[in-house]
Formats: sequence, C-alpha cells, structure tokens
Amino acid sequence: MEMYEHPELGFQEVLASRLHTEFLERHGFTVTRQLCGFDTGYRGDFDTGKPGPHVAFLAEFDALPELGHGCGHNLVGACALGAGVALASVLGELGGSVTVYGAPAEETSGGKVDFVEAGQFSGVDLAILCHPGNHWSQSGASLALEPVQFEFFGRSAHAASAPEQGVNALDAALVTMTAVNALREHVRSDARIHGIVADGGRAANIVPDYTKVQYYVRATKKGYLTQLVERVKNCGRAGALATGCEVKITRFETAYDNMLTNETLSDLFGIVLKEHYGIEQEPPRETFGSTDLGNVSLVCPAIQPIFDITGDRSIAAHTREMAASTQTPYAADSMEKAACAMAMTAARVLADPACLKAVWEEFKSAEK
Repeated sequence: MEMYEHPELGFQEVLASRLHTEFLERHGFTVTRQLCGFDTGYRGDFDTGKPGPHVAFLAEFDALPELGHGCGHNLVGACALGAGVALASVLGELGGSVTVYGAPAEETSGGKVDFVEAGQFSGVDLAILCHPGNHWSQSGASLALEPVQFEFFGRSAHAASAPEQGVNALDAALVTMTAVNALREHVRSDARIHGIVADGGRAANIVPDYTKVQYYVRATKKGYLTQLVERVKNCGRAGALATGCEVKITRFETAYDNMLTNETLSDLFGIVLKEHYGIEQEPPRETFGSTDLGNVSLVCPAIQPIFDITGDRSIAAHTREMAASTQTPYAADSMEKAACAMAMTAARVLADPACLKAVWEEFKSAEK
C-alpha cells in the first residue's frame, strides 16, 4: 500500500528500496545497498553455508509518470521478497543460497543491464521474476533492443539569399530516414525499426547545421540484431556522405538483450502452479516489447511468467486501471500464489540435481 500511495520513478525509488531492504534484514538476509553505483539498487543474500545451487529472485519497484504503478512493479517486488524469504526458510535442509536483487528503472534505463555487466549474476544457477498482468501465462520472449542515435553536423546559411553556402544537416537526416525505410522491406518479419527526428533545425529560413535522429532497432535474437544495427548505421553514414555532413553515431539509451525463456524451468513453474493451485497457464503472448531481464537470461537460465491480478482482460498494462488493480484482494491472493510458486519451483531444482542439469543443458544449447 505504501509504495502504491507513494510511487517513485526510475532511480528515485528511495522509499521502495528502503522498504525492501529493511524487510529482508528483518528476515535474516545480508543486504548490500547502492549496488553497482545505484542509490536505490540492492541485493539481499541468504546463505546457510551448505553447498548447492544459487537462486536469484528479481524485484522491480519503479513507477510510471502520472500513472503510478500502472505496470504493477510494486507487486513484482513483493513477489520477489516473499519468494526469497520462503526459500530461505528451507535452505537449511536443501543447501544452496538465495539472492533477492532490487534493480531500479526497469521502465527506462534498465538497472539489470548494469548488474549483468558488473558480474552480479556470475555463479547464479537460475533467476525468476514474476510480473502481474490480466491473465496467467507462461514465460515468453522479448526483443533485443539497440538504441541508435545519429547527430549530423553541417553548416548554416541563409536559406534564401545564400543556400549554396550551407551544408544541410536536415537533408542528411532525411536521406537517412529514406534509406532506413527502404531497409525495412529487407529485414526479418520479427524485427522492428522505428524512430523520430529529435532535432530538425531552428527556423525555415536557416539551413540547419545540426539535426538529431533517434531509432530503436529490435530483433528476436541478439546475433541478428548486431547485423541489423550495422545496416541501420550504414544508412546514417550514407546520409552524411550524400550531403557532405559529418555524422556522430552513439547509443542514446541502454541496450536490452532478447529474453531467452528457459523452457525446462518454465515447465516446472507451470507444474507447481497446477499441482498446488489448480492454475493452468496460457501460452505466452507474442510480444514485440523489450525488457532488461533479457540481459539476465543470456547469462543464466531465467523465466518471467505472468500472474493475473485483474480477472479482467480488458484492463491493460500501463493504465490507471491496472495500478488500481494492484490494491485488490484478488491481486493479493494471486501475488501470494505466484511468490509461493517461485519459491517451490526453486526448491525443487535445489532438491533435484538432475533437474538443475536439464535446466543448464537447455541453456547452453539455446541459440543466443
């Protein structure tokens, strides 16, 4: 309730981070704050010292501008905390260890990306995040994403009296966008390229000496995305060459890898849900969005199943209606079931070396 009433944007989740870390400490976890340089990032560790696999549960807690917790990250965090404490209670028998990671700014800059790059998931054997939605569904895929920015530098001049003295940076942007539009015909159907002119000049009677174009380039696999991004960059280089401009190509936001669901782990989660709660998950929806959990899923086996908090498919994510749904008894019951299923799924893997082996064999053989 407190997080719902006081929603915080990415990197500003001071209250949420404090509530999370204090909860973990009360339950015997060793907490590291300001993880990877983020004021609100944290990890909470529980380790009995007995050998065994290392389980990670992932918490999110950032809200959306104006909508508050319209994506339900207040419940994502609560699920991870509940699952972490539940699993910790049986580690004395099973061995192994559990870490709850609190990653800031999933909606914008993706704190998990920095966690991965800093080696936080090195040695983690499986990672689970449960996300609220309007139905129960299996963990699915997401697109790898690369943000590409072109800045074109030309030379200003009076557009009417001395246009020949100008080098038009807007023309460079237009040539680039035309080339990208032509490229779209020749990319895979599951790839996406979309962008804007972020800066197109200052006045119609001045030849623009500076423009800025920003694109999101997405693909189902990181390998193909790398190829596609280079082709998009060539469009910008062509625009600069054709107009005589200089071009600077940068990444203007954090890049996300594709989500690689570990089907062995996902199937086990579904079995637990059905056995204990009679819940049948639906197949994952086809999605063309992106998430920073994708970066985690390429370094260790990971899943992100969806749990129903609305009972009403007409309520969509990123709405005030979804935010309000996080406060209902129905949502609380579903969240408890999801958290328990997370903990029980991890416990089964800890108790069965053959299951862990199967999870990792799939991970190692999967196309990245």
